[in-house]
Amino acid sequence: FKAAMQVAILADRSYINGGLGSNLGTVPLPRLRHSSRLQSRRYQSLISRRRPGCRCLISCCILLSYRRRAPQLYSARKTACSFMAASWKDVQANAPVPDNGEVGVWPLDDHNAKLLDNVCPRDWQNPTRPDDFVYDLVAIGAGAAGLVSAKQSARRGAKSALIERHLAGGDCLNIGCVPSKALLRCSRAIAGQKRLDLGFDHSGSAAAVNFASIMQRMRRLRAQIAPVDSFEATVKAGADMYFGSAVFKGPHEIEVEGKTLRFRKAVIATGGRAMVPSIPGLRDVAYKTNAELFNLEHLPPRMIVLGAGPIGCEMAQAFARFGTKVTVIDLLPKAMGAEDAEASAVVKKALEEDGVRFLLGATTKKVEQNSGDEDGWPRFALHVTTESGGDEKLECEVLLVATGRVANVEGLGLEAANVKTDRAGIVIDDELKTSNPDILAIGDCCNQPHIRFTHMAGTMAGMAVQNSLFSECGELPVNAPSSRLSEVVVPRCTYTEPEVASAGLNESTAAKQGIEIDKFQFNLDDNDRCILEGSHPGCFVKVLCKKGTEEIVGSVVVAERAGEILAEVVLAMQHGIGISKLGRTVHPYPTFGEAVQQCGLQFNRAKWRRMG
Repeated sequence: FKAAMQVAILADRSYINGGLGSNLGTVPLPRLRHSSRLQSRRYQSLISRRRPGCRCLISCCILLSYRRRAPQLYSARKTACSFMAASWKDVQANAPVPDNGEVGVWPLDDHNAKLLDNVCPRDWQNPTRPDDFVYDLVAIGAGAAGLVSAKQSARRGAKSALIERHLAGGDCLNIGCVPSKALLRCSRAIAGQKRLDLGFDHSGSAAAVNFASIMQRMRRLRAQIAPVDSFEATVKAGADMYFGSAVFKGPHEIEVEGKTLRFRKAVIATGGRAMVPSIPGLRDVAYKTNAELFNLEHLPPRMIVLGAGPIGCEMAQAFARFGTKVTVIDLLPKAMGAEDAEASAVVKKALEEDGVRFLLGATTKKVEQNSGDEDGWPRFALHVTTESGGDEKLECEVLLVATGRVANVEGLGLEAANVKTDRAGIVIDDELKTSNPDILAIGDCCNQPHIRFTHMAGTMAGMAVQNSLFSECGELPVNAPSSRLSEVVVPRCTYTEPEVASAGLNESTAAKQGIEIDKFQFNLDDNDRCILEGSHPGCFVKVLCKKGTEEIVGSVVVAERAGEILAEVVLAMQHGIGISKLGRTVHPYPTFGEAVQQCGLQFNRAKWRRMG
């Protein structure tokens, strides 16, 4: 009774705070015989009319009454009640949690407690299945790829399961897309306040940046999104949810927490992690990657970013706008790696105007960490050889490593499952199958770096479900244009200001592949909407066609909301719509998207008839 009362109190508190208490008591009661049915209805009536605390207390009484007659219901109720009773709000922590060998979440405020209650519930009880039970599909890793695989297959009638050893939602929700875009939104607002052309008066004292509020907002919004990726949501979709490390024990067996799961098909979706380069001293210092960055509580005075790719440039711009002195170092001679050279130049100039310093074509020779000052920050020293050959010593309080990604393939027992890997990740064919045809691999763990995006993880998941369970039907995946990876147009976007979005070839990659192209480019300095918005100068839309045809083979967009502008061109590329039809599609005025139409009009004007 004492335990039941404690659960009831916790349920009420969770309900008042907007937690999961409002969902308690919704598990249906067992169908009972004779007079017990009436008693059951009376209990259900009481449950439906009172707050979760009362519902929970009555539920516990029902459990005690019927545990002998309905052990399965008792087990389900016990799982729900213990889940409620084990909220992360009750944990006193002085370091990131969970502490399971991975980087945890910090600080453990109400927002992060809500996040963890969804994506890493305490004392989660794994399902119990008979020893001879065989799953149709088991997905390993509860990031975007694994979540879609398990949920979609369950919704289509398959017996599916999902296994996660750390945080459901993967990198995207917890340490990637979601928190980074929350910070970028704040950085845009701060930059906007500095613009005299928008009517801000700077004659008085400037508004101070409240970094603590910025991070709190990020945590609140991340927790708001988390229920979609939660353990509970997976179970509601019809899949079994397991917490623990998955290890293959054979071509059709996986062990998790001492339990062997048998399967017909499996999907490996273990994602990736930040690659740490072999720089002398780097592994001996307390550097940060995206896994630790969003645990910051205070704004660092100085930051050095190793890597001028998408993550490095996005966070460099954000923190520079917050007030941090930021330096970006990269071995390559230009920012944004393999992106279009003109796009790279526009973004680099924009970041420099925000105060970011670039050292490109530079080599980091050594990294050191000195004892921290009285302000609590560590002190890092980097010895760098610049592109011109000079030596320079740089210091900072936060060292962010953003030099690329590496696939998570260790510790999975892939040899026992006859799954091959190479230096880039798990080897897959065009239908996402590994060297074991009953095991597929999708997302960042594959040896296909060009598809390492959240949107491609979800797309590949739909392809994997179709290819593994419904290949005989001859139908397309519900969320993909083909069951073959080579036939999918892969868009990408870097969310700096301005954004850079692209798909297919650019001028450099076309030249390397020996493909002749025609280029159609419209500069957004001449777009009325961009003029009215006061957009960054130099933005543009490029559409590249195979020479002498209207077949679109690539596109690059540099603009505000470039990702949204690119989508129209991706649609055309994917479904064989020629550039002439983009010119003949009416676009609302004034919009950024008119630039796409202007590229189409350039093609059409070259072929129109003239009088005389």
